[in-house]
Amino acid sequence: MPSHEEMVRAVERYVEAFANSDAAMAAELYAADATVEDPIGTPIHRGRDAIHAFYAMSMQAGAKLRLDGPVRTGGDYAAFAFTVIVDFGGPKEIEVIDTFKFDIEGKVTEMRAYWSPANMRTVAG
Repeated sequence: MPSHEEMVRAVERYVEAFANSDAAMAAELYAADATVEDPIGTPIHRGRDAIHAFYAMSMQAGAKLRLDGPVRTGGDYAAFAFTVIVDFGGPKEIEVIDTFKFDIEGKVTEMRAYWSPANMRTVAG
C-alpha cells in the first residue's frame, strides 16, 4: 500500500495534469484496468484508454483544479475536496470531492467524483 505522502503526491500530479492540460499525465496515474466514475451515477470509464479519452474531453473545456484543503488518506484511499474552474457556456465553478483507491504499486484503481449541478455556480468572467 502506498504511503500517505505517495497518495498526496498522486493527487498533486492529478491537479498538475489539469494545470498543464495533459490528459496523458492524468491517465498515467491509473492502473491499466482502473475505473473512473465522474460524477457518481454516470457511466463508468474502464481502462486507461477510456480514462485518457475522458480527461482529454474534460480538458478541452479548459478545466483547472484548485485544492480546497489537505488530502485525507486512510488505508488505500485518498479523498480530496477541490474546485473545478471551467467554461460551460460561461465561467463556472464546481465544488467536488474525489476519492482515489490505490493498488500496491501506487496506481489509482478507482476514482469516484462526488458532485451534481447543485454544486455548480456561475462566476464573473
